[in-house]
Amino acid sequence: MTTPPDETAADPATRLEEARRHAEDGRLDNAAELFREVLEAGDTSERAQAALGLAVVLEGTGDHDGAREADRIAIGTKDPEYGARAAYHLALSCERSGDRDQAREAWRTVVDFGNPAYLPPACLALAQIADEEGDAARACEWWERVIATRDVRYAPAAAHDLALRLLDWGEPARAQRALDGALDVLDRKEDPQAHARLAVNLGIAHLEQAIAAFGSVTPTEEADPEVVPLAIELLARTLPLRGRDEAAQEVWRRGLADPVLGEQVRARLRRPLTDDDADQGEHLWWEDDVEAALRAGALPLLTGEVFGALDHLYALAATRYTDGADDLPAEVHELLAEMVRVPAHYPWGQALRESFNERLRQAVGSQAPSPQALPDGD
Repeated sequence: MTTPPDETAADPATRLEEARRHAEDGRLDNAAELFREVLEAGDTSERAQAALGLAVVLEGTGDHDGAREADRIAIGTKDPEYGARAAYHLALSCERSGDRDQAREAWRTVVDFGNPAYLPPACLALAQIADEEGDAARACEWWERVIATRDVRYAPAAAHDLALRLLDWGEPARAQRALDGALDVLDRKEDPQAHARLAVNLGIAHLEQAIAAFGSVTPTEEADPEVVPLAIELLARTLPLRGRDEAAQEVWRRGLADPVLGEQVRARLRRPLTDDDADQGEHLWWEDDVEAALRAGALPLLTGEVFGALDHLYALAATRYTDGADDLPAEVHELLAEMVRVPAHYPWGQALRESFNERLRQAVGSQAPSPQALPDGD
């Protein structure tokens, strides 16, 4: 004799909905009890949802082992939505507890589900785990899978990490492709910081490709006297942008030492020193030091030293000039005036004069001579 159904008992769908309301209202124990009742109903369509719900509320009560077991029940249903979400929940739980092996297994389960909503973060997490474990090649494979999803939330981060690793490996073209793919899906207005990071990395990838291209041009007996020196110059001036100052100096050194192309290379090295109004036949004593600074990428340092010395000399001359001519021969006072006038002919002359005036006021206070005490340039 068949037992009639208990019409007073709520069906699994009703109990599931009631359990959700309890969970939303913070009555976690009541919610857990109802989720368990749905699971006890057997293989129903609500089983995956109930198992995931139970995992979430148990996690909230601190029962992490019970939550993980509930996650595994949901995963076992193979439900494409709630099974994937349970695997995602399980992976995060394992990561928080520091269980890397269990987290890796859970993230792989998320990947196996293939749900596009959870695939990108799962691949990114697996890339990070592989990278932390020193398996860079495997990490790159996972990063590339993230980029292939074109997910705007995760592809940029994957492209950034992948590009840095590829640049370290000397694969700038591959890094460029990864960055281009991420920039294609990233809205600059939505995330300007991420866009800026990727754009800078893309520029670096282009620089590395340029360095490789310039470096592939080497002097030969049939070397083009225009192209090869140009390649040497471009390589030597690009390397410092990537922090390779010593390599740049070596490029200049080899180019200058070339018996055929050395003079053309020197002309390119000294090109920033060219002054159309200057007598190009005159060799000024400081040019060798400036050329050496150019080769070493130390021109800013040399400029600072020169201005520092000039500032000191000007202060000595200007201070003595402002003391007056009472105890000086007239020709000496006039000579000091000429020395003080010299910087006025240069673009930085006024700044030097103002700096001296300010320091003089700080040193002697109200006794400082007025700026008119210094002679103007002609």
